[in-house]
Amino acid sequence: MPPYHIHTTTSGVEIVVEQGKKSEHDFLIRFMGPHGRLRTPRHIHLIVELYVKYAHNPALTLVLRDHLIHLMEQVQPIAAYPPALQVYKANQIAQFADLNAVGEFSVEFVLVAAELLFIQEKTNYPEGKLTQQMYTGFGVKDRYSIIGLAVRTVYGGG
Repeated sequence: MPPYHIHTTTSGVEIVVEQGKKSEHDFLIRFMGPHGRLRTPRHIHLIVELYVKYAHNPALTLVLRDHLIHLMEQVQPIAAYPPALQVYKANQIAQFADLNAVGEFSVEFVLVAAELLFIQEKTNYPEGKLTQQMYTGFGVKDRYSIIGLAVRTVYGGG
């Protein structure tokens, strides 16, 4: 089955999903940017991106973190493949424009990729808490602990 298009960012990064294998409605999130090949974003990528943005503008990055936590609380598991964005609206990114000055990913990409990751985890791991701990701990706990949680989500689910 070919990848299913979800979103193209204003900078031209295509975000797609492919059918996964962990559950009936599992999906893999993939993106393709200027490098020209599909890649898979993981929490570790988004957390490192938040730390880069935090070094540039700590206060605004914490507002972004709070927005991501709120997003995580709003999304629901899916009952059919492919998923759709449930919360993302293009007008959400303007308030975070300063954070686009640094890092590899735009705030638009972070919001869309994070929403899909949250949907994926609520679908596959409805009782999972690692992701919530990771984002609520960002900016509060030490980096080592948060990056450790980000790495664990690759192996143990949300």
